[in-house]
Amino acid sequence: MSDLTEKQKMLQGLEYFPSNKILQQDRANAKRLCQQFNQCDIDDRKGSRTIIKTLFGHCEGAWIEPNFYCDYGYNITAGKNFYANHGLVILDAAPVTFGDDVMLAPGVMISTSTHPLDPLKRNKGIETAQPVNIGNSVWIGMGAKILEGVNIGDNAVIAAGAVVNKDVAANTVVAGVPAKVIKILSI
Repeated sequence: MSDLTEKQKMLQGLEYFPSNKILQQDRANAKRLCQQFNQCDIDDRKGSRTIIKTLFGHCEGAWIEPNFYCDYGYNITAGKNFYANHGLVILDAAPVTFGDDVMLAPGVMISTSTHPLDPLKRNKGIETAQPVNIGNSVWIGMGAKILEGVNIGDNAVIAAGAVVNKDVAANTVVAGVPAKVIKILSI
């Protein structure tokens, strides 16, 4: 394990140092692309889409309203008909996967990263990251927060302001802090 680079450790969900120069360069590149995207002329849809396709690891079709921010970009996969309203933030130290027909309201935050509870490790700057997977036809409401390691099933609805720290089953509506099932959808 000691022969692994910090990037390899990050991608494998192991403890890593985000202050590593290669990871800093990767984040700087993503921030440059986010800045270009956020400054695109409103009528330059082709240019905006090109930047997102360059930034994301894979993108079948997405429309994102500015402003948008991410850490790396290459860990983000978007299926067909992905839509995100203004103010999306994705901290993608681990993969973030969106299925088809996913819609995000303004101010959604998704984080794959976390810090250790041990203050000695935390003070050294160590992090870990776990993937976030979002199924098909998911709607995530305004200001919702999705935390590391969460899987959201097909057709789920995340209510505005919810903090999702556990998996969400398909065909359910969750709300609250922490998010809990409030309704089963009959689909």
